[in-house]
Amino acid sequence: MTQRQPQPHQADPDQLVFQQYRTLLFSVAYRILGSAADAEDVVQDAWLKWSASDRSQVADPKAYLARIISNLAMERIRSTRHQRETYVGPWLPEPILTGPDTAEGAAAADSVSMALLVVLETLSPLERAVFVLKEVFAFSYGEIAEAVERSEPAVRQAAHRAREHVQARRPRFTADRASQRDVTERFFAAATGGDINTLMEVLSPDVTLWTDGGGKVRQALKPVIGLETVARWFAALGTTTYQGVEPGQMRAEITSINGGPGVVFRGPDRVIATMTFDLDPEGRIAAIHNVANPDKLLAVADGARHQLI
Repeated sequence: MTQRQPQPHQADPDQLVFQQYRTLLFSVAYRILGSAADAEDVVQDAWLKWSASDRSQVADPKAYLARIISNLAMERIRSTRHQRETYVGPWLPEPILTGPDTAEGAAAADSVSMALLVVLETLSPLERAVFVLKEVFAFSYGEIAEAVERSEPAVRQAAHRAREHVQARRPRFTADRASQRDVTERFFAAATGGDINTLMEVLSPDVTLWTDGGGKVRQALKPVIGLETVARWFAALGTTTYQGVEPGQMRAEITSINGGPGVVFRGPDRVIATMTFDLDPEGRIAAIHNVANPDKLLAVADGARHQLI
């Protein structure tokens, strides 16, 4: 992974302009790619393209940088497609720690949720970029057409396909943050205490557990479905050695992950896994996303909280 460009030490106008939009660029790239590492890489590549361009010809830096980052992100998706097609077990996005003020508002917070990023993964690169720019950042169709270098009618068609696809696969219900926090805390207490009765209460009857070990650590290679099966899976959490870590050596904490409450599991010397939740209209847990692939836990392990817009 390439290193980030240095912070400006002097008032270089061109570098300051880039820094002004850096959070936006990372926010776009992460939603398109579902990977913090890849998003950082394409932001670095965007900086190189920006610094090498004739900026005297750039009338709108934001639009220009949006075009650079969108095309770099689409190129990165195409170059990594084979890796994801041959991935061992379910592929989940790379989780990131987020601050309490990240993506203010329920709709914006939902746009960085694991559940939505999983759905975006099933779109084409163009549809993904168009959806993110239109639905999350409210770019006009004309601005998007320029950014992705397509005609406006083509962009409108891509936006329509993407929106229908997402609406068909993503629940329209979005829980408020207080409800999310409450059910996460109840689940956390029940799972760490082996309380299967409370687990049965907080889980939806058709709850689905997705586990991503990427072939690096042992995880379920298919989704685990159903109330009793998932409840028993987690009821044994406090009594079972996990990835070589004894229960007494494991620490777990509730923190903000991808715009909502989640759980980070740690061993003596490493982050072991993260867990995030998607709720149903009754406020029960409908889906659990458990990331244990160590390659995807680096952003969480370094402890940095990403500010997303």
